[in-house]
Amino acid sequence: MVSSLPQLEINLETEAEFVARHIGITPADLPEMLSLLGYGSLEELINAVIPLGIRLQRPLALGEGLGEVAALQKLRTIAEKNQVWRSYIGMGYYNCITPAVIQRNILENPGWYTAYTPYQAEIAQGRLEALLNFQTLVSDLTALPIANASLLDEATAAAEAMTLSLNACRQKGAKRFLVAQDCHPQTLAVLRTRALPLGIELVPVDPLGEELPWENAFGLLLQYPASDGAVRSPQALIAAAHEQGLLVTVATDLLALTLLTPPGELGADIAVGSSQRFGVPLGYGGPHAAFFATREEFKRQLPGRLVGVSHDALGQKALRLALQTREQHIRREKATSNICTAQVLLAVVASMYAVYHGPEGLRQIAERIHQRAVTLGASLEAAGYQLYHSEFFDTLRIGLGNLPVQVLRERAAAAQINLRYFDDGSVGISLDETTTEQDVVDLLKLFGAPPVAGSGGDRLPPTLKRQSVYLQHPVFQEYHSEHALLRYMHRLQAKDLSLTTSMIPLGSCTMKLNAAAEMLPISWPEFNQLHPFVPPEQAQGYRQLFQELEAMLAEITGFEAISLQPNAGSQGEYAGLLVIRQYHHSRGEPQRNVCLIPTSAHGTNPASAVMAGMQVVAVNCDAQGNIDVADLAAKAETYSDRLGALMITYPSTHGVFETEIRQICEIIHRYGGQVYMDGANMNAQVGLCRPGDFGADVCHLNLHKTFCIPHGGGGPGVGPIGVKAHLAPFLPTTRLIPQGAEIGPVTAAPWGSASILPISWMYITLMGGTGLTRATAIAILNANYVAKRLEPYYPVLYKGAHGLVAHECILDLRPLKKSAGIEVEDVAKRLMDYGFHAPTVSWPVPGTMMIEPTESETKAELDRFCDAMIAIRREIAEIEAGVSDPQQNPLKNAPHPALMLAQDPWPYPYSREVAAYPAPWLREYKFWPAVARIDNAYGDRHLVCSCSTPITAPES
Repeated sequence: MVSSLPQLEINLETEAEFVARHIGITPADLPEMLSLLGYGSLEELINAVIPLGIRLQRPLALGEGLGEVAALQKLRTIAEKNQVWRSYIGMGYYNCITPAVIQRNILENPGWYTAYTPYQAEIAQGRLEALLNFQTLVSDLTALPIANASLLDEATAAAEAMTLSLNACRQKGAKRFLVAQDCHPQTLAVLRTRALPLGIELVPVDPLGEELPWENAFGLLLQYPASDGAVRSPQALIAAAHEQGLLVTVATDLLALTLLTPPGELGADIAVGSSQRFGVPLGYGGPHAAFFATREEFKRQLPGRLVGVSHDALGQKALRLALQTREQHIRREKATSNICTAQVLLAVVASMYAVYHGPEGLRQIAERIHQRAVTLGASLEAAGYQLYHSEFFDTLRIGLGNLPVQVLRERAAAAQINLRYFDDGSVGISLDETTTEQDVVDLLKLFGAPPVAGSGGDRLPPTLKRQSVYLQHPVFQEYHSEHALLRYMHRLQAKDLSLTTSMIPLGSCTMKLNAAAEMLPISWPEFNQLHPFVPPEQAQGYRQLFQELEAMLAEITGFEAISLQPNAGSQGEYAGLLVIRQYHHSRGEPQRNVCLIPTSAHGTNPASAVMAGMQVVAVNCDAQGNIDVADLAAKAETYSDRLGALMITYPSTHGVFETEIRQICEIIHRYGGQVYMDGANMNAQVGLCRPGDFGADVCHLNLHKTFCIPHGGGGPGVGPIGVKAHLAPFLPTTRLIPQGAEIGPVTAAPWGSASILPISWMYITLMGGTGLTRATAIAILNANYVAKRLEPYYPVLYKGAHGLVAHECILDLRPLKKSAGIEVEDVAKRLMDYGFHAPTVSWPVPGTMMIEPTESETKAELDRFCDAMIAIRREIAEIEAGVSDPQQNPLKNAPHPALMLAQDPWPYPYSREVAAYPAPWLREYKFWPAVARIDNAYGDRHLVCSCSTPITAPES
């Protein structure tokens, strides 16, 4: 028996003031909870749960946790090392104004940022409506009928367009993707990374060239306006590409499209870009909501999430996620994308920005920017400078003539102004919403040019001026006053269940407290007002933050190197596998492309492996949900000369610490492979064991799970990877072009979603090593407590060696279908009537529920959830006994919104009270589902994914 380790004991009243606020279980709760489980101490329980051979035998070297005031002061000194200059760099990133009503009521509001992905649509109608508004915004401005609910960044969206074009291409053997040279350089860099493992030849082309290399090409990407500001019609080039059988993607700017002819009207098949300048802070590169719009025929290939319109059991309009939202997971290695997330919180901000300003307000903002660019351009021309492009929207490229570029640099630095410097000696200036008349004067001073009065007119191509209307739906017409918008946003918020309402017990998703002190710094201008491509000396605070956070995560995981760049868990998976691929290639073993993946793995795992150019081979699991070690060994031997990697989740996808983990890793290493560990379940390991110690070579971490970045209603997230020393040289580069063994960038910004990294830095700093370790132990305690309380009513499907689970448990509801005709979905919907979001439904095993209570919940909240589940089981027992009708019962008709309760006469054989108030706590506070049960099948048969499209009446 391992001796008691001090990190599980903590004085919650003295040195760790924040720990007691983060952890919901008090010392007074422990005896009762441990007694139920049959253990005398928390240490004894942990020793029984985690295999002793992998236990960390020392405290984490992270120091003691700080109080909130001290931690914020420490972070403030770091933030002040960043220098916020006026940036006119452009490249798809712009300063903008986040309206205060949106900043306070969306971006900084836990009712919006602590909600989960809207898989349980009846209690997520607010977010779904905001996302439908976002889709409408994108569809209207691009003039393409289908738009998704956002992607991770513009470069990722372009890469997704590339793979969609490849998969849709009818020409056999076509492997060339043509990319205009005037696209944003970070987009080109990410495309190079994504193209290589798929065998795609990326061909930069001159969009003004007379003849493009069409042979064996499947797609073309154009930038409109171009990265250096040029606005020219792509219509002829699009038509020529179509004649050759290519699909054409146009990367574009939503604000520019209020003035310019949209891509859909020019013939484009796909439009991508970023909605960042619609009120989302620069944040040193992210998070920002990218967009992806396309034609109807590609709706089933669309990456990411799509919000669609359907109706509920009462015939009301109701929204839910449609089509491919789950199809990509189901397809596994046949998936066309590994992206299972979105940038929901940022898409909501962008949509509300458009709602607030409306079409006329957006057009006025665009016209004001353009007029200031016209004044700047005319003044520079009058002073003898050359404009590379006579027609532009907001960006100028300027030839300096006799002005030495170094002199301009010195003048700009003295004025604390950032410009874009091209390799040929020219300079770029991108204006934005925040640019004032004085800013234009200050810019002209750098060139020694006086402003030219009354320049007037515009510099848009006459043939490209937008004629079509947009954003005509009432939602973009009615909320232009702050009072009106405030009420609209709060109406939507009231339709969503978030952590402000109750616990969200989702397995594998770790919905824990996102403390206010952790969230405050994301609004500091030193963090959220930096352009991602400012000179490094202006971002020294960020550099220190990155270095400290990397060191913290390295200590927690046992890895030697960390990359913070991946901006989602899916991107972390992909980056980790690319690192492994590059490692094998560096050793002269490019044939090592087989990736072993257990049948229980997340659906993103096989999709990521295929994107990384690997062949997926499934490994069986045994009856307990563990990896079948014999099958693993046999397949590792069979593919020994081609074995590249094993992808494994630990604790297992079934919520159990597999005792053979060291043996599993040794088998893979014996045959020359590398072990990739999915870090989705890291909340069960922090401070107690480390993947780098027991055999993993690579691991991605979900900072939006274990390390307190909130889920934001389905995004943002951050998915950094840790690697052992031998893989460190291959981590993603922060440069646009690799200069060594690195794999190239996987996201548009060098440091991914940099502006939300302070949240995780704060969490670790507040908790300290001892607090983090105790949090993990309490998470494990809570999961076992819930499992023990519920096991008499619902069998716990998988357990470890001592009959215990890790930080989550799976309840088997499959027998209920036979005994009472009750599906797992019926229980999920009935939980809404009790005021709870359902646990993870039908994953990893169909017909089950996976519960993860986290360390942040109080014992009272755990008991309330358990009481709800037990009460539902009693309702099921009444069906089994013939007391309740097998079809007309509270579960089959759940959830029961207020409108349903108002029916007269009441049509059901149970009372209104049973329907709406089945538990005593509901009389004190009742969360009402906004709609009744939604008809998903109808919504997919009659796909409507924008609020501009008329809704047909439900079928009778």
